[in-house]
Order: sequence, then structure tokens, then C-alpha cells
Amino acid sequence: MTLDDVKARYPGAETFTFGDGQALCDDLIALVRSGKKTATCGALRDFDPGGEAMPAIGRFDIALNWDGSPAFVIETVKVTRRRFCDVDADFALAEGENDTLEGWQRDHQRYFERNGGWHPEMVVVCERFRLVEDLGG
Repeated sequence: MTLDDVKARYPGAETFTFGDGQALCDDLIALVRSGKKTATCGALRDFDPGGEAMPAIGRFDIALNWDGSPAFVIETVKVTRRRFCDVDADFALAEGENDTLEGWQRDHQRYFERNGGWHPEMVVVCERFRLVEDLGG
């Protein structure tokens, strides 16, 4: 199924890619498919005009493989903003990438340092989602 086909089935859907490289993208897609990853977050600074679309409750979005092909469709079920230092274990574990809050903090600090900078009080947009349709792959 092409991206145009998926967009036709989900009008208004935004597209996005997990991570900042193919290996991370592949790992995160696998976590969503396994049911372990039901949340994600991004730096508020990245959701400015011309940047990523701000998550919106009830909107369907298309996650892309690193090559730009559609991987699956998710629906946003909750969006909150909080300081990095205030992210709790419940949310961190819902991201599915770590078994502890400390592991989440370490890995996300490294990610944000690679992608525009990190500060413990930076605001992150925390999104919870559900997998709607796996497009294979």
C-alpha cells in the first residue's frame, strides 16, 4: 500500500518518523507492533511552524519506515506537556524503550542532546496512542 493510499483512507492524518536514524526507527516500530510501545514524546521546540505537527487527540497519524514507506497508523488518545524532569515512570515505561525511569531519562537525554539540546526543565510533549492499523513490513 502506498503512502497516498493510506492518506486517502485517513484524511487529515499527519506523517512522522520515529527516532533520528534507521536503527532507532526500526527498533521503535517493532516496539509499537509488539504492543510494548504505546507512548512517545518530543521536545516542544520541535513542534513549531514548519516542524512536526503537534499531536492532537483523536487524529490518526501515519508512522513511516526510515525509507518513507508507511509502517502503521496510530490514533492519539492523550497529549500532555511537562518538563523533562517531571516525566513519571508510568509514562516512561509506556514508551516501551526502557525498564526503568532512569534508563528512559538517560536515553532521552542523549537523544535530545543529539537533536537540538537538552535541559532538565525543557518542555516535552507526551503523547499516548493506540495502534489502529499495521500496514505490514
